[in-house]
Amino acid sequence: MRPRDLSVLLGVILIVVMLIIPLPPGILDFLIIINISLALIIILVAMSTNDSLQFSIFPTLLLLVTLFRLGLNVSTTRSILGNAEAGNVIDTFGNYVVGGNALVGFVVFLILIIIQFVVITKGAERVSEVGARFTLDAMPGKQMSIDADLNAGMISDAEAKGRRERIEKEADFYGAMDGASKFVKGDAIAGIVIVIINMIFGLVIGMMQMGMDLGTAATTYTLLTVGDGLVSQIPALLISTATGIIVTRAASDGNLSQDLTKQLFAFPKMLYVAAGTIFLLGVATPIDKFVTFTVAALLAFGAFQLSRIEKGSVEEEETEETEEEKDDMKSPESVVSLLQIDPIEFEFGYGLIPLADANQGGDLLDRVVMIRRQMALELGMIVPVIRIRDNIQLQPNEYTIKIKGNEVAKGDLLLDHYMAMSPGVEDESIVGVETVEPAFGLPALWIGEEMKEQAELSGYTVVDPPSVVSTHLTEVIKRHAHELLGRQETKQLVEHLQETYPALVEEVTPNTLSTGEVQKVLTNLLKENISIRNLPIIFETLADYGQMTKDMDLVTEYVRQSLSRQISRQFTTPGEPLYVITLSGSVEKKVADGVQQTEHGNFLSMDPNVSQQILESAAGEADRLQGMGQVPVILCSPAVRMYVRQLLERYLPHVPVLSYNELEANVEVQSVGVVNAE
Repeated sequence: MRPRDLSVLLGVILIVVMLIIPLPPGILDFLIIINISLALIIILVAMSTNDSLQFSIFPTLLLLVTLFRLGLNVSTTRSILGNAEAGNVIDTFGNYVVGGNALVGFVVFLILIIIQFVVITKGAERVSEVGARFTLDAMPGKQMSIDADLNAGMISDAEAKGRRERIEKEADFYGAMDGASKFVKGDAIAGIVIVIINMIFGLVIGMMQMGMDLGTAATTYTLLTVGDGLVSQIPALLISTATGIIVTRAASDGNLSQDLTKQLFAFPKMLYVAAGTIFLLGVATPIDKFVTFTVAALLAFGAFQLSRIEKGSVEEEETEETEEEKDDMKSPESVVSLLQIDPIEFEFGYGLIPLADANQGGDLLDRVVMIRRQMALELGMIVPVIRIRDNIQLQPNEYTIKIKGNEVAKGDLLLDHYMAMSPGVEDESIVGVETVEPAFGLPALWIGEEMKEQAELSGYTVVDPPSVVSTHLTEVIKRHAHELLGRQETKQLVEHLQETYPALVEEVTPNTLSTGEVQKVLTNLLKENISIRNLPIIFETLADYGQMTKDMDLVTEYVRQSLSRQISRQFTTPGEPLYVITLSGSVEKKVADGVQQTEHGNFLSMDPNVSQQILESAAGEADRLQGMGQVPVILCSPAVRMYVRQLLERYLPHVPVLSYNELEANVEVQSVGVVNAE
């Protein structure tokens, strides 16, 4: 055990000893001086802290110090009543400090008690209660603010974690202070009771057991009791003051002394006013003019000096700012910082600022938090921080979405309207501004509040502008998820998987496959909207086939087959068959014949005319299936699935291409179209 830990334990044991064993006056003197020193140290530390959490041990320390002082009171009471003495310190306070006058000492003691109990303790107790209540009430708002800053890219994950821990510590501290302030109040009451007991029973013991007359007993025990009370209450007053300082301090960059002098003398003109008032007080009243004129002169001189310092500080700050701006323009770091590209950016015109401003009722930042969580559940990847900012170059109601610095989507919003999408049958009574739903390209109308209920009754899907934006942003992230998953993000996923499947990860990487090769497989899956959340199954497949081939496109096909249950559930509706478009035998043969094998992998090379025929046929069948209200899905053999997808992905990116091996045996498949090349 370290000496520091041992000293605290010995201190607690000493308190117990004080309560049980009578102590000689010499040791009492030593402990009383320690009590005064400890109280002085505590109030000085409380004044020197910049923040309450820098003295977070204060509630527990307050309990221990209060217990120590009460134990000291028990020991001094035992010595006073038993031996009519309590050491040199108490005797000095009883005779020298109050001039040997018991009545004066008693009055001073009462004043200290009133100051401590009525003023400081009562105020500190109330501030502690209010502080604890408001700190707990403000926790949800602070947590949401941290999440919003994190999603806006203003802070890092480490900073967000630190801020959350600080909020928890603040709640614990003020909750503890709410209870600890009761110790101070109880200590003040105990001090009054102990003094009354010492005086009454001191007279009784002095006259009945020690043979003193009434005057001698009253003088002896009153002086000792008053001395004991002063010795006890002066440290108690310091501790109470420290409690008040701790609970009333707001977080700042300076300690109490710095903030007090800085803020109290921040307005030199007010010192001139105070100096003039004191000067007039000396002129108009019989108060000693030497005193008033001296104080007025000191205030005026101080105001003059502060005005000079303030003027010099302003000029110096302006000079420093100018120099810093020049240095920033010359420094290479200012250019390097411009090279940073945010993975996802959401920019909007000034007319859409209320979307992101919580003070105006905007909840965009909260929706971004939910989008990131939704993507983690649906796609199994950690979406990077989304940078949200206004852009004066955009139209007032326009917004854009950028992926790695490039604009990939844009849209317009009318904040005081709702977007209404037709159920398929137009209702001429629904009047609004024609627009296009940005996420899926559906025709829609911007309607006013007065048309909302009528549109809903007519079967229209009505959504508010924040929902339009969040849906659009979600779809864009899904569409470009493979671009957002780099090697660094892949490494984070692998490290997370290693915590629960260490043997599996060790077998796959880095010996069998590199991080880049694993990333290639994952991005292939995300590109076709296949979730990578089930990483254990993906890595099991990589462990099985990673050593057989270095063609990651082929390995991806094996992974897709391992995820057949997941893929089947993704594209089928329970209780309904899977409506698919199949490839004719001739088309599959032409695709298979067009596969070229090289040392760098396989690729598709077909006659452009044949490719065009296949594309036109597939597009026609997909449009026909969409007209029937079904989601188009192309089904083909495993041998050509990858190449069919490569052929169609540029022109039909939203049409999934599946193979027979990617569907479970119990899935009912119904072909409603065939792709031909004739």
